[in-house]
Amino acid sequence: MNKLRPGSELPEDLQKLYLTRFTGHEAYRNRIWQVLTSEFFSRWVHSSSTILDLGCGYGEFINNVSAGKKYAMDLNPSTKERLNDDVEFLEQDCSLPWPFPDHSLNVVFTSNFFEHLPTKHVLQATIAEAFRCLKPNGRLIALGPNIKYLTGTYWDFFDHYLPLTELSVAELMSLNGFGIEQSIGRFLPYTMSLGYQPAVWKVRLFLKCPFVWRFLGRQFLVIGKKTEAAA
Repeated sequence: MNKLRPGSELPEDLQKLYLTRFTGHEAYRNRIWQVLTSEFFSRWVHSSSTILDLGCGYGEFINNVSAGKKYAMDLNPSTKERLNDDVEFLEQDCSLPWPFPDHSLNVVFTSNFFEHLPTKHVLQATIAEAFRCLKPNGRLIALGPNIKYLTGTYWDFFDHYLPLTELSVAELMSLNGFGIEQSIGRFLPYTMSLGYQPAVWKVRLFLKCPFVWRFLGRQFLVIGKKTEAAA
């Protein structure tokens, strides 16, 4: 579930990295995200929601989620070819102003993306844009590798820059006006699409057994909510 950062590499470099890392795994990754989306993340996305998949990779999440209006942002130009027809693609650096009015999104979702941003300043600018564009009571849902539980293996990916935990991400969201609705340090395993590939039924069972997360989880899940008062 690792994705590359719009802005840290040239578009042609992103294309090469995506092809090197994900070729041959696309069908499996899509099946995993079908389960993650329908059986877990969909509880925060309504059929009328306007949603942005930030650092969308090949669109495994945004293609599988049901929503009223769907956007996907990435700098890899090949991403557009992978997106369904109902997804509008935004090819831009995430730290620059987003092409949305204030208070226009219900959900900003991002998975395995923040760690690819080159500096904390870029990450903070990205969080600030999410806050600006979200409606009151809108949510920023962030999933990513937790450096506390990975140490050396975190750096096995050349394009990892920022070591983050659920606490540091929650703190940054709070500094930008979000109320923290959930902060889970151990959620999903580090990767379920490279190396060991568990059967889809095992992923489905894993999601229904939170007590197991504390033993196998290596990724954080942080959900920030834009409160009425903050808006």
